[in-house]
Amino acid sequence: MYISLPELADYLGLPLAYIKGQVASGNIKAIHNGEEYVVSKNHFESYKKQIELKRKAIELELNEPIPEDWDAKDED
Repeated sequence: MYISLPELADYLGLPLAYIKGQVASGNIKAIHNGEEYVVSKNHFESYKKQIELKRKAIELELNEPIPEDWDAKDED
């Protein structure tokens, strides 16, 4: 089963221009069926998992508290 790029963008919550850029750079494998580009549903699911992992990693990094300054003193 295949899904069109606009459907993929809507489902992922990403701009269509971003999806088209990812297809152009080869990060998303798409097939041109004569009218439009379509993406295999299996490949789409793996890409979605990668995006979710990246979002979680960014969220963890943003929520990490900034360590207090340990105030290193130069004794020379």
